[in-house]
Amino acid sequence: MSILEDLSELKNTAQVEIAQAASEQDVTELWTKIFGRKNGQLTAILRSVKELPKEERPKVGQAANEVKETIEQSFEKRRGELYQESLQKRLNSEQVDVTLPGRWAEPGRIHLLSSTMRRIKDIFKGLGYSVMQGPEIETDYYNFEALNIPANHPSRDMWDSFFLREGLLMRSQTSSNQIHVMESQEPPVRVICPGKCYRRDAVDATHFWEFHQVEGLLVDEKVTFADLRGTLELFAKAMFGSRRKTRFNPSYFPFTEPSAEVMVDCFVCDGKGCRVCKNSGWIEIMGSGMVHPKVLKGVGYDPERYTGFAFGMGVERIAMLSCNVDDIRLFYEDDLRFLRQF
Repeated sequence: MSILEDLSELKNTAQVEIAQAASEQDVTELWTKIFGRKNGQLTAILRSVKELPKEERPKVGQAANEVKETIEQSFEKRRGELYQESLQKRLNSEQVDVTLPGRWAEPGRIHLLSSTMRRIKDIFKGLGYSVMQGPEIETDYYNFEALNIPANHPSRDMWDSFFLREGLLMRSQTSSNQIHVMESQEPPVRVICPGKCYRRDAVDATHFWEFHQVEGLLVDEKVTFADLRGTLELFAKAMFGSRRKTRFNPSYFPFTEPSAEVMVDCFVCDGKGCRVCKNSGWIEIMGSGMVHPKVLKGVGYDPERYTGFAFGMGVERIAMLSCNVDDIRLFYEDDLRFLRQF
């Protein structure tokens, strides 16, 4: 049989087999069978052309090219047919009944932390406080030194910070905003500074490496601890209920003197003792104190003329206490079963 006859037979056989291909895989296998570099049928025929006399080669070469184009067109046509068949099957299986009633999208909700933050802001705005923001990346000076926490001071262990390069760190407390505010304005000062803080805490039910705080600061002439107590008692009643009582326990913070932990009687058991208050009847809600004279002097205020108080609270803690949430990690897991409850 001559090469021209082989080409003609290959063309006819290939067109029949291609037309019968039932899947893209069948088409791929046929393509390899015909055009494969090692054992392809057309490839083998083309290799034998060099053995022909020179005067026959052009004629056979032209016929081979025509057969190649014809087979390639058959492949292209069959691939298109298989694609259309597959598309039609998908369309038939994914039909939508446009007469069915629509489904209402569930409306979004304000996250519990955001609503708690708003509530805290609204309470202090009602007392005449303004709201200011501060940088989350701080220098060592603003985060520690200006707050009466010098280098190598043991109290730095209270804030296990994320240090960056060139003396920068992620803010470990919103108390640094005290310095920014006092450097930017003269007394009287009455401001709260909400924002995120970052500490290298081991994550558990009550600790997370990222959290929110609200720092409060008031500086003016003749400000006393009684003013601090009255302000925070009012906040506790507005936040947790008008029946709440407060208690101030001695504490220590380098930037306040004297310092106190603010306690509120347990709103779950009314001070009788329960799991939430650890059977003590009282729950700590924030730290507070009178601004240390060294801090006032460091920003250019005259501590003989001006006094002030500061307080700081964790928003997560306030939210957990007010809504009886027992694990801080729930705020950050985006579990709709939890978020839908608030």
